Amino acid sequence: MFSVKTALFNRFSALAGIALLAASATGAFPALAQEAAKSASTTWVVTLGGTVEYGPSYEGSKHLSFSGMPSFDFHRLGESQDYSAPDDNIDYSLFEVGGIEVGPVVGLRGGRSAFDDSRLEGLRRVRWNFDAGAFAQYWPIENQLRVRAETRQALWGGDGLVADLSLDWFQPVGDSWLLSAGPRMSLANSTYMRNNFGISESGAAKNGHLDAFDAGGGLKSVGFTVAATYTFSPAWSVQVYDKYSRLVSDAADSPITSQIGSPNQNIIGFTLNRTFDVRF
Repeated sequence: MFSVKTALFNRFSALAGIALLAASATGAFPALAQEAAKSASTTWVVTLGGTVEYGPSYEGSKHLSFSGMPSFDFHRLGESQDYSAPDDNIDYSLFEVGGIEVGPVVGLRGGRSAFDDSRLEGLRRVRWNFDAGAFAQYWPIENQLRVRAETRQALWGGDGLVADLSLDWFQPVGDSWLLSAGPRMSLANSTYMRNNFGISESGAAKNGHLDAFDAGGGLKSVGFTVAATYTFSPAWSVQVYDKYSRLVSDAADSPITSQIGSPNQNIIGFTLNRTFDVRF
């Protein structure tokens, strides 16, 4: 790894030196300086959104309910903005290696309690949580086909680690519409699975209806996401989407899913976005 970075650095240094010499010889250096000043602009393009979803009350539930959440995205003015899917979490690309973008990502996890379903009485409560980690994405076909991976760890409460994999095709239609679709796969470690789908002996005794269940880590779900975005103006856009996932393995075998819930998880969402510039 060190030798690859060193070679890239040496190549970059050589190219930079040639560019500077050429700029000096042609009198283009002031233009380069102006371009550098533009790239260091402190103007950011910020997109704030509000989302309403209709789907399972908690992961594994067969009862449906409405929920709301904010969305947020930002990039420097002048930076190219990639397309995104509705289930992408908030991220920022820090660097690119071989066409692969890498950076931090943060997300929000929903909770679960007996308030959502009285048949959960006595089981461990799952509290809502923020998670954070890293993402990587690659465009085999620029701005059309994207491969993406996110790995996120809960920030508190020991709720475990999840990894989401996705493949999306983006298709502009005219000047205002953008359609996207693609498959999904989600994995989780044993801590996440135990907290969300496991039932302890004491919890089973308190509940009185569901048997104890030991949930292990591994593949959690597979699914598919489709979305349609309509842009009214540079400032306003709306998006409608459908996210379907099928719980598998221990997530599907858990009594929480198999006895009182459903492995079929479908979420319909609507998002209104407002984009504006912020200058510092």
